[in-house]
Amino acid sequence: MRKLLVFPIAVLALVLAGSAAGKVTETVTITHTGYTPTAVTITTEDAVVFKNTDTVAHTVAFNPTTGISCGGTIPVVIPAGQGVSCNFTTAGKFRFSDPASNKKAFKGTITVTPPLVSNLTVTPKAVTYGRKATIAGKLAGGQAGDPVQIRAEPCHSTPTVVATVTTTAGGAFSYQAQPSNNTTYTLSSKGLTSSATIDVKPRVHLAKIGAHRFQVKIYAAHNFLGARVTFQRYRSSLKRWVLVKRLKMHTTVTKSPTVMTSAKFRSGIKAHQRVRISLGPKQVLPCYVASHSNTIRS
Repeated sequence: MRKLLVFPIAVLALVLAGSAAGKVTETVTITHTGYTPTAVTITTEDAVVFKNTDTVAHTVAFNPTTGISCGGTIPVVIPAGQGVSCNFTTAGKFRFSDPASNKKAFKGTITVTPPLVSNLTVTPKAVTYGRKATIAGKLAGGQAGDPVQIRAEPCHSTPTVVATVTTTAGGAFSYQAQPSNNTTYTLSSKGLTSSATIDVKPRVHLAKIGAHRFQVKIYAAHNFLGARVTFQRYRSSLKRWVLVKRLKMHTTVTKSPTVMTSAKFRSGIKAHQRVRISLGPKQVLPCYVASHSNTIRS
């Protein structure tokens, strides 16, 4: 009996939820020696997580206390091994400290600036390798002719400036991004910044090359040698994809900047079945998100 293959949608949803445009989370770690870091700069769109890694509870007090939401009362008491996320709805400078300590290391500041972009959008939020997404929005000031610098930070790479666009009427701008893997884009103008993340799915192609013989190819910016993929068929009675067999990718060809990883395999599956290849999140993270191939007939 073939086992059902349940695609881990929850894992993918979590990845995509963390990639919402304009949302950044900074972390302040609390140890027995103090805060790290003691200075944080965010926008009113962002959040700060205070993570207590000490073996005892710590209290975080703020000054001023208005414009802050930490999901509870302020000062915030954080038990050992836990964390609290705080949102800042107004711009300004907020001091935070531990009332139980006079040490400098237990004092810090959070500088909150207005958002650069009032309605930043990314369409689509996840693209197949080789395709483009549009980053668009309007500067909060709403002026035409302002430059917006765009800096890209691909997975495991250093940030580089990829473009500078000029706003049009009402401060509107757009940029066509073509990331090679999961990439964070930082937009800068007049000292303000905002950010967006675009996730990338490897391009997976399945073809029938003979009787009971198939070939799968994966296109991305790096190879997937050794990655395990699943050959699936669609079971209409269950309205879902089920496992036929698992196989390992074993051949690679590079035509810079693209790397094609492939595998040929045999299957005794009956003819005329709807089949595809699935490439799961464990095989692609952290630089890509899960993907699946085109659908063909066996």
